[in-house]
Amino acid sequence: MRERYPRRRNVAAGAVLLSALAALLMAGACSKDKAIDEPAKLTPLTKPSLVVKRVWSASVDDKKAVALRLGLGISMANNRVYAAGHRGDVVALDLTSGREVWRAKTRAPLSGGTAASEQLVLVGASDGRLFAFEAMSGKARWQVRLNGEVLAAPTIGAHLIAVRTVDGKLHALSPDDGHELWAQQQAVPRLSLRGTARPVIIGEVVVCGFDNGKLLAVNISDGSVAWESQVTPPHGRTELERLVDIDSAVGVAGHDIYAVGFQGRVAMLALDTGQVWWSHEASSYRGLVFDDDTLYMSDANGEVVALKARTGAEVWRQKGLLHRGLSAPAIMDDSVVTGDFQGYVHWLDKASGALAARVQMGKVRISNSPLVAGNLVVVINDRGQINAYRVTPRPGAAPAPQPAAAASPPPAGAPAAAAPAAADSAQGK
Repeated sequence: MRERYPRRRNVAAGAVLLSALAALLMAGACSKDKAIDEPAKLTPLTKPSLVVKRVWSASVDDKKAVALRLGLGISMANNRVYAAGHRGDVVALDLTSGREVWRAKTRAPLSGGTAASEQLVLVGASDGRLFAFEAMSGKARWQVRLNGEVLAAPTIGAHLIAVRTVDGKLHALSPDDGHELWAQQQAVPRLSLRGTARPVIIGEVVVCGFDNGKLLAVNISDGSVAWESQVTPPHGRTELERLVDIDSAVGVAGHDIYAVGFQGRVAMLALDTGQVWWSHEASSYRGLVFDDDTLYMSDANGEVVALKARTGAEVWRQKGLLHRGLSAPAIMDDSVVTGDFQGYVHWLDKASGALAARVQMGKVRISNSPLVAGNLVVVINDRGQINAYRVTPRPGAAPAPQPAAAASPPPAGAPAAAAPAAADSAQGK
């Protein structure tokens, strides 16, 4: 692994470093005779159905850092927002006012986090270190060094901390002092996207996606593999065509889990066995969220898609944000929230996909998913600026039109049919 690790870093830092994966596809697929896909131009929202008001702003000291945060997002616990900057600062902010509660300095190139619980705040670095702080005071608790970059937030459980590193390993660490309890590893392809999936702790297992398109469920008690499932098999002749990374956390609903990969498939699997109940073609490196009986995801082309959770049937598809490098979505009451490469935050009607509101928090990309607390949405951009918005329905706003009926997707392995027509409002027309 010591030989493969630096080679993989160099590849990722070159052709695959940009978080806008459209750029990666253009590099592999575009020729001199083919125009680069232009981001969709935003049309004015003449009658937004939501009122969005900025409540507070804050920042981490990230002005001179490279504007590429990837997994360096925000977390919430204890009525606080926790954030970190690439230059090494970790901050705790009051959720209501944005007031800085504490700030810690690591002097490390932070790259994966934050994760927070009532007791701990965790953040990882590109040099392989993982830092733990007291959630209430910001006092350093411990730090450990892992043999791989940390590019996604860890997950904190009652009995262990789960961390994915870029070398294909899933680590389980003790919350008390960070010592390793067990580790599992999957093969790393020669070329992969710049990023890793965040592990998810579900009952007695940890479930995580890997760069080879597999999901792995590991028993918390002893680190043994409960099951593994190939969600997205590699295909194609070139290394770019064979990229199938699962770089986002799985969604969980009862005894079912949901996953999506890049240039691969979105799938529903059984939590106890890993059996695939349904799957169909999709491509996303940002991930999905689950609400009631519907999945919402931002795909690699910048479309926001809603799918029926039980069948995978398409409910609606919003094309008005095409090629705008969207963040993963978040759910807020009756809306879906996402950010884009120009610093815009978009609210979509959850039932129809219609654009409901929009604000711009600056001109810097928003790579990480917004976080929602009641009627507050907290967003961080790639320069470490943090804004909190209060969102309320606009009085007298007309309800969004319902989406057109969508056909069920083809079974796994079958050619994808053309996407069914959606309502005009969900097409951004």
